[in-house]
Amino acid sequence: METTKIALFKGKQIRKTLFKNEWWFVINDIIEALTDSSDPAQYYKRMKQRDQELAKLINQGEVQFVPPLMLEVETAGGRQKMYCWYTEGILRLIQSIPSPKAEPFKRWLAKVGYERVQEIENPELATKRTRILYKLKGYSEDWIEKRMRGIAIREELTDEWQKRGAEEQRDYEILTAEISKASFGITPGDYKKLKGLKRENLRDHMDDFELIFTMLGERSTTEIHRQENSQGVPKLKVDARRGGKIAGVARKELEKELGHSVVSSQNYLPASKQKKKLKSDL
Repeated sequence: METTKIALFKGKQIRKTLFKNEWWFVINDIIEALTDSSDPAQYYKRMKQRDQELAKLINQGEVQFVPPLMLEVETAGGRQKMYCWYTEGILRLIQSIPSPKAEPFKRWLAKVGYERVQEIENPELATKRTRILYKLKGYSEDWIEKRMRGIAIREELTDEWQKRGAEEQRDYEILTAEISKASFGITPGDYKKLKGLKRENLRDHMDDFELIFTMLGERSTTEIHRQENSQGVPKLKVDARRGGKIAGVARKELEKELGHSVVSSQNYLPASKQKKKLKSDL
């Protein structure tokens, strides 16, 4: 399913469409916004002639780098297919635009690259930056502590999965779903629908109890893997259900005491603060 929306970009309208759960932007709109070209299609053609490496990416892509696609977007004359590229591709495209309007983006990319190099040398910087981002979005210190602990537990679990035979992204999704179903009686996809989320991170919208039971299910699964030296996705799935069941039993006991479900359609961050969240799309 594709959903087309309009995004504001430096005062210009950039059409974008949601394709395979990721935003894809109209290339001609980006070029027109950054160059004021009256013929962005020709400008795009000349760009490929000037930058042979860019042309290779556009024509055939690379490993884990998808070339532009013809996707349907809204136009004055109705829905039409136009060349679109996902965020990584658009940022690469911007690097080849010799325009003063593109310079802020190039400096931003340089800054982000520098920060990533720093984080490789000192991983604690990545944790600090994540905490700052959550704080800027309006989350409380108490929630941030739980979220950061949950991130560490999740990384520990996925490391175990990698070592024990989970190779494809689909494997991780299946194993995560098994834990979620046993913990909450619902898959992550259905959980997002319940909370009215689309591309947002589900865990960023969980409250304290939801985060706690998520951590319990994942930490239990990690320990079961280690105790039994589990190997192969089928055995990991069995472990995931067992680990999630531990959290599920604890959740049900708590719900009996509270008189209501822990699984909530509410988003943790108050609506007034959600409006202030940093935008992740162009």
